Amino acid sequence: MNTSVSVQDKKTFIKWFLQHYQLKKRESVWILNYLTNHDALLSQVHFIREARYCPRGIVISTHCSNDVPFRFYKNHIVTTDAEKSFHDIRLNRSDPIYIQLSFENAHQTANYVAVLEDNPYLPDDFFITKREKEIAREVLEYTLYQAQKKYLQAKINQALDWKDETLFHQYVDQLQRLTYPSDN
Repeated sequence: MNTSVSVQDKKTFIKWFLQHYQLKKRESVWILNYLTNHDALLSQVHFIREARYCPRGIVISTHCSNDVPFRFYKNHIVTTDAEKSFHDIRLNRSDPIYIQLSFENAHQTANYVAVLEDNPYLPDDFFITKREKEIAREVLEYTLYQAQKKYLQAKINQALDWKDETLFHQYVDQLQRLTYPSDN
């Protein structure tokens, strides 16, 4: 994803988007058109995922989406009144605004992905929870343990095939010292 998208790229994208998708709320079209006609405002617009986490975010949905038609978030206040958000956009021109567009296959659409930016307000555990991290760590530790155990068993067998008592005892000793990490 991009970290900085030009005003011209945003403008081009919005025009493309409005030509290809029908929005659930006509006021959403007004807002997007208003933004394209005001470069200073458009420079404050960031297309992101998960607008609900942003201090000032908008979710705009098309008819091909199952999401709510429109939602405006401002400092933990949520409204579905597009006119109130339009008023807020006009009054607070220098404040960043984060827009999430909800439409079918949005994250597979090259035009949208080209203007998407990272959402700086996503919680740390948004993509992966602490429990999922623990499970991943446990799987990794178990896999490494099994691979090491298999390796040592193969070396023991090889030492037996070669009738090398010294290597045999060395690998048996290593295998006996090998412990599964959660057993510690």
